[in-house]
Amino acid sequence: MRPGIVHFKAYPVEEGTGPILESLEKLAEDTFFSVVEVGWIKDPRVRDEARYILEQSHLEVAYATQPALFSQKLSLSALDAEVRRRAVNQVKNCIREACHLGARWIRLAAGKDPGPERREEAKQVLVDVILELREFARDYGDPLLTLKVFDRGVDKESLIGPSTDALDIAKAVRRHYPDFGLVVDLSHFPLLRESPEQAIPMVKDFLTHVHIGNCFTKDICHVAYGDLQPRFGLPGGEIDVNEVRGFFRLLLDVGFLNPDRRPVVSAEVRPLLRGERPGLIVANAKRVMEEAWALA
Repeated sequence: MRPGIVHFKAYPVEEGTGPILESLEKLAEDTFFSVVEVGWIKDPRVRDEARYILEQSHLEVAYATQPALFSQKLSLSALDAEVRRRAVNQVKNCIREACHLGARWIRLAAGKDPGPERREEAKQVLVDVILELREFARDYGDPLLTLKVFDRGVDKESLIGPSTDALDIAKAVRRHYPDFGLVVDLSHFPLLRESPEQAIPMVKDFLTHVHIGNCFTKDICHVAYGDLQPRFGLPGGEIDVNEVRGFFRLLLDVGFLNPDRRPVVSAEVRPLLRGERPGLIVANAKRVMEEAWALA
């Protein structure tokens, strides 16, 4: 695999502001990581400096649109055409930013699930939007578009969603865009009430990358409840070394992890509780990945 890290989760820059350059430089200096996943950088001058850091580092870059989409409550699968157009325009701006930063991949996210009565209609809307964005991206470095799978019933309430629906989208888009793929996150399976052993064989032919992270589901009043990407090993959390080990073993068994393709596996964790520090959370993730890999 090529180990990656989600920059805007590990450090407090998800809103497109904050210590973007200082934190990005720390990650770029860390030779453990081959890939960094960045998001919205509002200030074009900061974006320029970020580009210089990334160019020097030899890191591969993925760009995630969800910080821009989620913070503005935008939906690529909205059934209202005007609402959907605002989301599409924002992602087109994200694609321009991603091109400037040298991103090889762009992460997309579906909008809210409209409910069972209009779910199939929303899925078709999402397919059409992805294909529109793919055509737009051709003029901006032609990065590979990927769709990240989120939970439907706990936190993000996303259209995509359960693995069966993710599979439907991937099949439909692949008919016109063969390089399109899915990104699944180990931390989302407990939220989806799916197991990796159920989901991964179903979507393995459409997997582009995977994320690993943690979640908390046991107490709705807990500060970490939902899809908040707490550190590995958080007491009461769902994911630690043993779960990551099993996930790695499963990905090896289905042939996703392999020495020829070496797909990206990114840690998506962040400081969440009082006293937690970004550098320590990043070190935690690296130790978990190394130990889980050794045991797998």
